Amino acid sequence: MFKEMKVSGLVMDPKTNTPILVLKDVHSDTTLPIWIGLLEATAIATELEKIQFPRPMTHDLIKNCFQLLEAKVERVEVCDLRENTYYANIYLRNSKGVNRLDARPSDAIAIALRTEAPIFVSDEVLSKFQQSDQSGQQVFDRRNQDDWSEMLDKLDPKEFSKYKM
Repeated sequence: MFKEMKVSGLVMDPKTNTPILVLKDVHSDTTLPIWIGLLEATAIATELEKIQFPRPMTHDLIKNCFQLLEAKVERVEVCDLRENTYYANIYLRNSKGVNRLDARPSDAIAIALRTEAPIFVSDEVLSKFQQSDQSGQQVFDRRNQDDWSEMLDKLDPKEFSKYKM
């Protein structure tokens, strides 16, 4: 089963200075943080802020290729979490049917934002995230939900803007 999610924002992890993409369930308060690279975060941030460049950036180029090939991004799914690595699929529809492309979640979400495609996260990914990290330590549960919320509240989205391409 999959839950539809939206990009809630981008924040910087204060401990590692790594960008965190925050997804939020459209029907509940469930959130999923995904630590991503700075370049990928910039690609997502520029789309969220509707910043236009004179020449297409990589994800814009991909969107243009899909349009030229008459393929529509039907949906993006964050489908697995293994050893602290998230996995995603992009589903493309063309005249021959639907095809699945393996992708990094950050790239898949950057493309979903540009094509206005829905983003889904599997219940299994949410469950794995809530249970444990690679070392078996509790990562996120009801006991530390307040800590997680407090960390997100303290992070200023304006801080991210200092990391422009």
